[in-house]
Amino acid sequence: MTVVTRFAPSPTGFLHIGGARTALFNWLYAQHHGGRYLLRIEDTDRARSTQEAIDAILDGLTWLDLPPDGDVVFQSHNAERHAAVVHGLLERGKAYRCYCTPEELQEMRETAKAEGRPMRYDGRWRDRDPAEAPAGMDPVIRLKMPQSGETTLQDQVQGDVTIANAQLDDMVLLRSDGTPTYMCSVVVDDHDMGVTHVIRGDDHLTNAFRQHQLFLACGWESPTFAHIPLIHGPDGAKLSKRHGALGVDAYRDMGYLPEAIFNYLLRLGWAHGDEEIISRQQAVEWFDLPAVGKSPSRFDFAKLEHVNGHYMREADNARLAELVGERIGPLSDDARARIAAGMNGLKERAKTVEQLSESAGFYVTRPSFPLDVPKAAKLLNADTAVLLRDAAEHLEGFAEWSDEPLQETMRGWAEARELGLGKIAQPLRAALTGSNISPSVFEILAVFGKEESLTRIRAAADWASGQ
Repeated sequence: MTVVTRFAPSPTGFLHIGGARTALFNWLYAQHHGGRYLLRIEDTDRARSTQEAIDAILDGLTWLDLPPDGDVVFQSHNAERHAAVVHGLLERGKAYRCYCTPEELQEMRETAKAEGRPMRYDGRWRDRDPAEAPAGMDPVIRLKMPQSGETTLQDQVQGDVTIANAQLDDMVLLRSDGTPTYMCSVVVDDHDMGVTHVIRGDDHLTNAFRQHQLFLACGWESPTFAHIPLIHGPDGAKLSKRHGALGVDAYRDMGYLPEAIFNYLLRLGWAHGDEEIISRQQAVEWFDLPAVGKSPSRFDFAKLEHVNGHYMREADNARLAELVGERIGPLSDDARARIAAGMNGLKERAKTVEQLSESAGFYVTRPSFPLDVPKAAKLLNADTAVLLRDAAEHLEGFAEWSDEPLQETMRGWAEARELGLGKIAQPLRAALTGSNISPSVFEILAVFGKEESLTRIRAAADWASGQ
């Protein structure tokens, strides 16, 4: 058997982080078993489905590099097929026409509420003669559910789960206008797409029992189900926007790398020993459903930043420079080259691309005086102006313009004046970057080159001499 999984989002909003994890688990399971991973857009709710949401879902999956095997399936395109299956059930006595009025359904709801139980359709049209139907009323079509016994699903995450069939009322398959319901469309599409494993959030577990009965009624083999616990916030409450229930695009905007999101989502509810940093190749090799936990996982921004920091340090410098350029650009070729050259120092201090962009600004724009950073401004005064001019004159004649030689020559310069290296390094930092925090001053000097370095040092000294 070839494993076939599917990710089936509704295009009524962005690709949220929980949906991204579901897509990831489906992709990994198919990859691990040499199978196929399919994408189905469940756009049967035409009033709420939007092209903007479809684009956001596709863009998010592309960013995470989770491409489907084959063309995207749009559920709305299959409505005639869904309806035809229901009419076949009707002909075989597996379904029936229900002529309940809105008033009758409301009465059922009120009775159920008064009795403290969930509303279930009472089956009053299950065996009733259609000749008794009200004139001019279009019926819905309902599935004949089993009325006794139990149904057990062997869920690959939750284990064996059993429900009394009496809890499953006769669900609607076709509305009175002839359009298929979600429950009907999902089952027909899963069958027609050859889906063997349905991996999704455990909020769909109750749906699985109803869908299983529809598979049986159609004479089809039911897929294997695996219901993953939902993601909660750090406080254990249902994940909300304040916790991080945002669209994948928001995480990109905040400066997270896709490989870090991939790794972090992988570890939300799945584990391989004590491994925290797991490559894409390792994930495919190791992932399987038995290792998915039964308890909800908790979203933790601190852990996500830690993982992202790792991938930032591993990332190609030119790629990071491009990402920085997208945020603070447009960049000249010289500015982009400087950022790439200085990236090793920059990315050691940043956990997101946003932080990286904020700290890289000095490679693009010269400091303007007075400085905006108070601690840096205090480093530039009449006394340090003298030191900066002296240092600039010393560096003017220095030929070996790279990190370590620059540090050695300035150390010798400071010792000759009975100064600690920090006495000149800190004013140099303020002069070069406009800040009191940055990568190594000597790395910055090397990246800028002699001409730009001396221009900035002398500009700072000229301003500081008047303080």
